[in-house]
Amino acid sequence: MRWPTLTSSPKETALTLGLGALGALVAWGVNAPVYILLGPALAVTLAGIAGMRTSIDPTLRNTCFVLLGTAVGAGFDQDALGAMLRWPLAFVFMAAVIWAIMVACRAVLQRFFGFDARSALLASAPGHLSFVMAIAAETRSDVARISVTQSVRLLALTLVVPFAALAMGVDLGGRMVLPGAAMALGPMGVVIVLGLGLGVIFGRLNVPAPLLLGPMVVSALAHLTGVVTGTLPAWLLLPAYLVLGALIGTRFSGVPLARFVSGLGAGVVITVIAVVMAGLGALPVAWALGMPLAHVLVAFAPGGLETMIAIGVVLGVIPGFVAACHIARLLVLSVYLPMMLARLNPR
Repeated sequence: MRWPTLTSSPKETALTLGLGALGALVAWGVNAPVYILLGPALAVTLAGIAGMRTSIDPTLRNTCFVLLGTAVGAGFDQDALGAMLRWPLAFVFMAAVIWAIMVACRAVLQRFFGFDARSALLASAPGHLSFVMAIAAETRSDVARISVTQSVRLLALTLVVPFAALAMGVDLGGRMVLPGAAMALGPMGVVIVLGLGLGVIFGRLNVPAPLLLGPMVVSALAHLTGVVTGTLPAWLLLPAYLVLGALIGTRFSGVPLARFVSGLGAGVVITVIAVVMAGLGALPVAWALGMPLAHVLVAFAPGGLETMIAIGVVLGVIPGFVAACHIARLLVLSVYLPMMLARLNPR
Protein backbone atom coordinates (compact mmCIF):
# COMPACT_ATOMS: atom_id res chain seq x y z
CA MET A 1 0.00 0.00 0.00
CA ARG A 2 1.39 3.43 -0.90
CA TRP A 3 0.63 6.30 1.45
CA PRO A 4 -0.10 9.71 -0.02
CA THR A 5 2.73 12.21 -0.03
CA LEU A 6 1.51 15.23 1.91
CA THR A 7 3.30 18.32 3.09
CA SER A 8 3.63 18.41 6.85
CA SER A 9 4.96 21.15 9.05
CA PRO A 10 7.04 20.22 12.12
CA LYS A 11 4.25 21.65 14.28
CA GLU A 12 1.61 19.40 12.69
CA THR A 13 3.84 16.35 13.02
CA ALA A 14 4.59 17.12 16.68
CA LEU A 15 0.88 17.66 17.39
CA THR A 16 -0.05 14.41 15.64
CA LEU A 17 2.58 12.43 17.53
CA GLY A 18 1.48 14.04 20.80
CA LEU A 19 -2.09 12.94 20.15
CA GLY A 20 -0.82 9.49 19.22
CA ALA A 21 1.18 9.22 22.45
CA LEU A 22 -1.87 10.27 24.47
CA GLY A 23 -3.99 7.69 22.66
CA ALA A 24 -1.38 4.99 23.34
CA LEU A 25 -1.35 5.92 27.02
CA VAL A 26 -5.13 5.69 27.28
CA ALA A 27 -5.18 2.38 25.38
CA TRP A 28 -2.49 1.02 27.69
CA GLY A 29 -4.49 2.19 30.69
CA VAL A 30 -7.56 0.22 29.60
CA ASN A 31 -5.41 -2.81 28.70
CA ALA A 32 -6.25 -2.70 24.98
CA PRO A 33 -4.40 -5.16 22.73
CA VAL A 34 -1.57 -3.72 20.64
CA TYR A 35 -2.14 -0.49 22.54
CA ILE A 36 0.70 1.44 20.94
CA LEU A 37 -0.83 0.95 17.48
CA LEU A 38 -4.56 1.05 18.20
CA GLY A 39 -4.46 3.98 20.62
CA PRO A 40 -2.72 6.43 18.27
CA ALA A 41 -4.86 5.36 15.29
CA LEU A 42 -8.09 6.06 17.15
CA ALA A 43 -6.93 9.27 18.84
CA VAL A 44 -5.63 10.88 15.64
CA THR A 45 -8.74 9.77 13.72
CA LEU A 46 -11.05 11.45 16.25
CA ALA A 47 -8.95 14.62 16.14
CA GLY A 48 -9.13 14.72 12.35
CA ILE A 49 -12.89 14.24 12.31
CA ALA A 50 -13.18 17.02 14.91
CA GLY A 51 -11.55 19.38 12.41
CA MET A 52 -7.93 19.26 13.49
CA ARG A 53 -5.33 19.01 10.73
CA THR A 54 -3.03 16.06 11.38
CA SER A 55 -0.10 14.75 9.34
CA ILE A 56 3.20 12.92 9.62
CA ASP A 57 6.40 14.18 8.01
CA PRO A 58 7.24 11.89 5.02
CA THR A 59 10.82 11.38 6.23
CA LEU A 60 9.58 10.19 9.63
CA ARG A 61 6.99 7.99 7.94
CA ASN A 62 9.65 6.37 5.75
CA THR A 63 11.95 5.86 8.74
CA CYS A 64 9.10 4.09 10.50
CA PHE A 65 8.65 1.71 7.55
CA VAL A 66 12.40 0.93 7.40
CA LEU A 67 12.45 0.04 11.10
CA LEU A 68 9.32 -2.10 10.86
CA GLY A 69 10.71 -3.96 7.85
CA THR A 70 13.97 -4.63 9.68
CA ALA A 71 12.06 -5.94 12.70
CA VAL A 72 9.88 -8.25 10.60
CA GLY A 73 12.92 -9.67 8.76
CA ALA A 74 14.53 -10.51 12.09
CA GLY A 75 11.75 -13.04 12.67
CA PHE A 76 12.77 -15.25 9.76
CA ASP A 77 14.25 -18.64 10.63
CA GLN A 78 14.60 -22.13 9.13
CA ASP A 79 11.02 -22.98 10.08
CA ALA A 80 9.87 -20.11 7.89
CA LEU A 81 11.76 -21.57 4.93
CA GLY A 82 10.05 -24.92 5.42
CA ALA A 83 6.64 -23.29 5.52
CA MET A 84 7.29 -21.47 2.23
CA LEU A 85 6.93 -24.73 0.32
CA ARG A 86 3.29 -24.97 1.43
CA TRP A 87 2.30 -21.32 0.90
CA PRO A 88 0.99 -21.57 -2.71
CA LEU A 89 -2.18 -23.19 -1.33
CA ALA A 90 -2.83 -20.03 0.65
CA PHE A 91 -2.49 -17.84 -2.44
CA VAL A 92 -5.09 -19.91 -4.35
CA PHE A 93 -7.62 -19.56 -1.54
CA MET A 94 -6.79 -15.87 -1.14
CA ALA A 95 -7.54 -15.19 -4.82
CA ALA A 96 -10.94 -16.87 -4.43
CA VAL A 97 -11.69 -14.96 -1.21
CA ILE A 98 -10.83 -11.59 -2.79
CA TRP A 99 -13.17 -12.25 -5.71
CA ALA A 100 -16.00 -13.25 -3.34
CA ILE A 101 -15.46 -10.17 -1.16
CA MET A 102 -15.60 -7.81 -4.13
CA VAL A 103 -18.74 -9.40 -5.60
CA ALA A 104 -20.60 -9.42 -2.28
CA CYS A 105 -19.54 -5.92 -1.18
CA ARG A 106 -20.33 -4.40 -4.56
CA ALA A 107 -23.86 -5.84 -4.46
CA VAL A 108 -24.44 -4.54 -0.91
CA LEU A 109 -23.12 -1.06 -1.67
CA GLN A 110 -25.32 -0.76 -4.75
CA ARG A 111 -28.48 -2.09 -3.18
CA PHE A 112 -28.37 -0.58 0.31
CA PHE A 113 -26.10 2.48 0.08
CA GLY A 114 -26.94 3.94 -3.34
CA PHE A 115 -23.49 3.53 -4.95
CA ASP A 116 -23.35 3.40 -8.72
CA ALA A 117 -21.89 0.17 -10.12
CA ARG A 118 -18.39 1.52 -10.79
CA SER A 119 -18.00 3.34 -7.49
CA ALA A 120 -19.36 0.30 -5.63
CA LEU A 121 -16.75 -1.94 -7.24
CA LEU A 122 -13.89 0.41 -6.40
CA ALA A 123 -15.10 0.93 -2.83
CA SER A 124 -15.37 -2.84 -2.34
CA ALA A 125 -11.74 -3.54 -3.31
CA PRO A 126 -10.07 -5.05 -0.20
CA GLY A 127 -6.85 -3.04 -0.35
CA HIS A 128 -4.52 -1.44 -2.90
CA LEU A 129 -5.94 1.98 -2.01
CA SER A 130 -3.59 4.08 -4.13
CA PHE A 131 -4.39 1.96 -7.21
CA VAL A 132 -8.12 2.18 -6.45
CA MET A 133 -8.08 5.96 -6.04
CA ALA A 134 -6.09 6.44 -9.23
CA ILE A 135 -8.70 4.46 -11.18
CA ALA A 136 -11.51 6.34 -9.43
CA ALA A 137 -10.05 9.69 -10.49
CA GLU A 138 -9.52 8.58 -14.09
CA THR A 139 -13.01 7.10 -14.43
CA ARG A 140 -14.68 10.11 -12.75
CA SER A 141 -16.17 7.95 -10.02
CA ASP A 142 -17.29 9.29 -6.64
CA VAL A 143 -13.74 9.79 -5.32
CA ALA A 144 -14.70 11.35 -1.98
CA ARG A 145 -17.18 8.63 -1.08
CA ILE A 146 -14.82 5.85 -2.16
CA SER A 147 -11.98 7.40 -0.15
CA VAL A 148 -13.98 7.66 3.08
CA THR A 149 -15.41 4.14 2.73
CA GLN A 150 -11.96 2.66 2.10
CA SER A 151 -10.39 4.65 4.96
CA VAL A 152 -13.08 3.41 7.35
CA ARG A 153 -12.24 -0.15 6.24
CA LEU A 154 -8.55 0.40 6.95
CA LEU A 155 -9.21 1.87 10.40
CA ALA A 156 -11.83 -0.73 11.31
CA LEU A 157 -9.54 -3.63 10.45
CA THR A 158 -6.71 -2.10 12.44
CA LEU A 159 -9.03 -2.01 15.46
CA VAL A 160 -10.83 -5.32 14.86
CA VAL A 161 -8.03 -7.78 14.05
CA PRO A 162 -6.29 -7.67 17.46
CA PHE A 163 -9.60 -8.16 19.28
CA ALA A 164 -10.52 -10.99 16.89
CA ALA A 165 -7.20 -12.65 17.73
CA LEU A 166 -8.00 -12.33 21.45
CA ALA A 167 -11.41 -13.90 20.85
CA MET A 168 -9.68 -16.84 19.15
CA GLY A 169 -7.57 -17.46 22.22
CA VAL A 170 -4.33 -15.76 21.20
CA ASP A 171 -2.48 -14.56 24.29
CA LEU A 172 -1.01 -11.19 23.33
CA GLY A 173 0.32 -10.76 26.84
CA GLY A 174 1.57 -7.23 26.23
CA ARG A 175 4.18 -8.52 23.77
CA MET A 176 5.13 -5.82 21.31
CA VAL A 177 8.55 -7.01 20.11
CA LEU A 178 10.01 -10.33 19.00
CA PRO A 179 11.55 -12.39 21.79
CA GLY A 180 15.33 -12.58 22.04
CA ALA A 181 18.34 -10.35 22.57
CA ALA A 182 18.59 -7.05 20.73
CA MET A 183 20.87 -6.72 17.69
CA ALA A 184 24.28 -5.15 18.22
CA LEU A 185 24.30 -1.52 17.08
CA GLY A 186 26.98 -1.98 14.40
CA PRO A 187 25.39 -4.90 12.51
CA MET A 188 21.95 -3.35 12.99
CA GLY A 189 23.13 -0.13 11.35
CA VAL A 190 24.55 -2.02 8.38
CA VAL A 191 21.31 -3.99 7.92
CA ILE A 192 19.23 -0.81 8.07
CA VAL A 193 21.41 1.03 5.54
CA LEU A 194 21.47 -1.92 3.10
CA GLY A 195 17.72 -2.37 3.55
CA LEU A 196 17.12 1.28 2.79
CA GLY A 197 19.18 0.94 -0.39
CA LEU A 198 17.18 -2.09 -1.53
CA GLY A 199 13.97 -0.26 -0.65
CA VAL A 200 14.96 2.61 -2.94
CA ILE A 201 15.54 0.08 -5.75
CA PHE A 202 12.17 -1.53 -5.05
CA GLY A 203 10.58 1.91 -5.23
CA ARG A 204 12.00 2.48 -8.72
CA LEU A 205 10.55 -0.89 -9.74
CA ASN A 206 7.11 0.10 -8.37
CA VAL A 207 7.12 -2.65 -5.74
CA PRO A 208 4.38 -2.05 -3.11
CA ALA A 209 5.59 -0.67 0.24
CA PRO A 210 9.24 -0.61 -0.94
CA LEU A 211 10.71 0.91 2.23
CA LEU A 212 9.07 -1.84 4.27
CA LEU A 213 9.89 -4.77 2.01
CA GLY A 214 13.48 -3.78 1.15
CA PRO A 215 14.68 -3.77 4.78
CA MET A 216 12.61 -6.89 5.47
CA VAL A 217 14.40 -8.83 2.71
CA VAL A 218 17.87 -7.69 3.80
CA SER A 219 17.16 -8.39 7.47
CA ALA A 220 15.70 -11.82 6.66
CA LEU A 221 18.73 -12.83 4.58
CA ALA A 222 21.12 -11.58 7.26
CA HIS A 223 19.36 -13.61 9.95
CA LEU A 224 18.87 -16.75 7.86
CA THR A 225 22.58 -16.85 6.98
CA GLY A 226 23.62 -16.16 10.56
CA VAL A 227 25.48 -12.98 9.68
CA VAL A 228 23.30 -11.06 12.13
CA THR A 229 21.45 -12.31 15.19
CA GLY A 230 18.95 -10.68 17.50
CA THR A 231 15.87 -8.50 17.14
CA LEU A 232 15.23 -4.80 16.79
CA PRO A 233 15.42 -3.17 20.25
CA ALA A 234 12.19 -1.98 21.81
CA TRP A 235 13.42 1.61 22.03
CA LEU A 236 13.36 1.74 18.22
CA LEU A 237 10.41 -0.52 17.45
CA LEU A 238 7.83 0.89 19.85
CA PRO A 239 8.11 4.47 18.51
CA ALA A 240 7.77 3.04 14.99
CA TYR A 241 4.48 1.40 16.01
CA LEU A 242 3.28 4.70 17.43
CA VAL A 243 4.11 6.55 14.21
CA LEU A 244 2.32 3.90 12.15
CA GLY A 245 -0.79 4.14 14.30
CA ALA A 246 -0.84 7.92 14.06
CA LEU A 247 -0.30 7.67 10.30
CA ILE A 248 -3.43 5.55 9.93
CA GLY A 249 -5.42 8.22 11.73
CA THR A 250 -4.17 11.02 9.46
CA ARG A 251 -6.30 9.62 6.62
CA PHE A 252 -9.26 11.38 8.25
CA SER A 253 -7.55 14.76 8.54
CA GLY A 254 -9.81 17.43 7.08
CA VAL A 255 -12.70 15.03 6.45
CA PRO A 256 -15.96 16.83 7.35
CA LEU A 257 -18.05 15.06 9.97
CA ALA A 258 -21.01 14.79 7.61
CA ARG A 259 -18.89 13.07 4.97
CA PHE A 260 -17.42 10.71 7.54
CA VAL A 261 -20.85 9.77 8.84
CA SER A 262 -22.14 9.21 5.31
CA GLY A 263 -19.33 6.75 4.61
CA LEU A 264 -19.22 5.14 8.06
CA GLY A 265 -22.08 2.72 7.56
CA ALA A 266 -20.84 1.54 4.19
CA GLY A 267 -17.30 1.15 5.47
CA VAL A 268 -18.35 -0.85 8.53
CA VAL A 269 -20.61 -3.16 6.50
CA ILE A 270 -17.99 -4.01 3.87
CA THR A 271 -15.45 -4.54 6.66
CA VAL A 272 -17.73 -7.08 8.36
CA ILE A 273 -18.31 -8.87 5.07
CA ALA A 274 -14.58 -8.91 4.30
CA VAL A 275 -13.62 -10.23 7.75
CA VAL A 276 -16.24 -13.00 7.66
CA MET A 277 -15.21 -14.14 4.19
CA ALA A 278 -11.51 -13.90 5.02
CA GLY A 279 -12.17 -16.03 8.09
CA LEU A 280 -13.99 -18.66 6.03
CA GLY A 281 -11.14 -18.73 3.54
CA ALA A 282 -8.56 -18.96 6.32
CA LEU A 283 -10.15 -22.08 7.84
CA PRO A 284 -9.03 -24.66 5.24
CA VAL A 285 -5.63 -22.95 4.85
CA ALA A 286 -4.99 -23.05 8.60
CA TRP A 287 -5.93 -26.75 8.66
CA ALA A 288 -3.76 -27.62 5.66
CA LEU A 289 -0.70 -25.67 6.85
CA GLY A 290 -1.06 -26.65 10.49
CA MET A 291 -1.13 -22.99 11.58
CA PRO A 292 -3.38 -21.30 14.16
CA LEU A 293 -6.50 -19.83 12.57
CA ALA A 294 -5.80 -16.39 14.07
CA HIS A 295 -2.40 -16.30 12.36
CA VAL A 296 -3.84 -17.13 8.93
CA LEU A 297 -6.63 -14.59 9.47
CA VAL A 298 -4.04 -11.83 9.95
CA ALA A 299 -2.47 -12.87 6.64
CA PHE A 300 -5.87 -12.87 4.91
CA ALA A 301 -7.30 -9.74 6.57
CA PRO A 302 -7.79 -7.05 3.88
CA GLY A 303 -6.17 -4.26 5.87
CA GLY A 304 -3.12 -2.13 5.19
CA LEU A 305 -0.01 -4.12 4.28
CA GLU A 306 2.22 -2.31 6.78
CA THR A 307 -0.38 -2.50 9.56
CA MET A 308 -1.16 -6.19 9.16
CA ILE A 309 2.53 -7.10 9.03
CA ALA A 310 3.14 -5.10 12.22
CA ILE A 311 0.21 -6.83 13.96
CA GLY A 312 1.59 -10.15 12.73
CA VAL A 313 4.80 -9.49 14.66
CA VAL A 314 2.81 -9.03 17.87
CA LEU A 315 0.87 -12.26 17.25
CA GLY A 316 4.05 -14.20 16.52
CA VAL A 317 3.03 -15.12 12.97
CA ILE A 318 5.72 -16.27 10.52
CA PRO A 319 6.68 -12.85 9.08
CA GLY A 320 7.23 -14.02 5.53
CA PHE A 321 3.85 -15.70 5.41
CA VAL A 322 1.98 -12.53 6.32
CA ALA A 323 4.04 -10.37 3.96
CA ALA A 324 3.74 -12.81 1.06
CA CYS A 325 -0.05 -13.10 1.45
CA HIS A 326 -0.57 -9.34 1.52
CA ILE A 327 1.69 -8.75 -1.47
CA ALA A 328 -0.20 -11.49 -3.32
CA ARG A 329 -3.46 -9.69 -2.44
CA LEU A 330 -2.21 -6.50 -4.10
CA LEU A 331 -1.12 -8.40 -7.21
CA VAL A 332 -4.48 -10.18 -7.46
CA LEU A 333 -6.33 -6.87 -7.12
CA SER A 334 -4.16 -5.39 -9.88
CA VAL A 335 -5.62 -8.03 -12.18
CA TYR A 336 -9.17 -8.25 -10.84
CA LEU A 337 -10.03 -4.54 -10.83
CA PRO A 338 -9.35 -3.80 -14.54
CA MET A 339 -11.11 -7.03 -15.56
CA MET A 340 -14.21 -6.37 -13.46
CA LEU A 341 -14.35 -2.73 -14.53
CA ALA A 342 -14.15 -3.83 -18.18
CA ARG A 343 -17.17 -6.05 -17.65
CA LEU A 344 -19.12 -3.09 -16.24
CA ASN A 345 -18.21 -0.91 -19.21
CA PRO A 346 -16.90 -2.87 -22.23
CA ARG A 347 -15.98 0.35 -24.03
